Amino acid sequence: MAIDSEKLIAAMQDGLPICPHPYTNLAKQFACTEQEIISAIAELKDTDVLNRFGVIVKHRRLGYNANAMVVWNIDDEHIERLGEKLAAEPSVTLCYQRPRNLPHWPYNLFTMLHGKERSAVIRILDDIRARLSIDSDYDVLFSTRCFKQRGARYF
Repeated sequence: MAIDSEKLIAAMQDGLPICPHPYTNLAKQFACTEQEIISAIAELKDTDVLNRFGVIVKHRRLGYNANAMVVWNIDDEHIERLGEKLAAEPSVTLCYQRPRNLPHWPYNLFTMLHGKERSAVIRILDDIRARLSIDSDYDVLFSTRCFKQRGARYF
């Protein structure tokens, strides 16, 4: 039985139950076996549609309240190299490029850091800047309130 990829992703994007057989409900939805669901997921992985399953942790409930978006003004000729290096940092949870909005917003690279205290985040940032020899302008925007946190929804 061929399982529609978009329908399968839509059925999984709100999460799977934490239980011994998380694919049971999916198999019922698609009127197939658990093994067929697992095979369909493997096919999505093999074709690079999916690369992993993840867990969304409510980090604030664990005491990680010092969450900072670090915005960088990186020279265009260095952005790819530096973006890749920042993305490889274990403490960086998001890293992406966006266009500048001159003259008011010169920043073109964005990274997210999390910590229990602002001072800890600043120490992480200072360490990254020193190790990667980043001397570009940057700003640290600490979160003040969370309105929503969830994974992306595509279908």
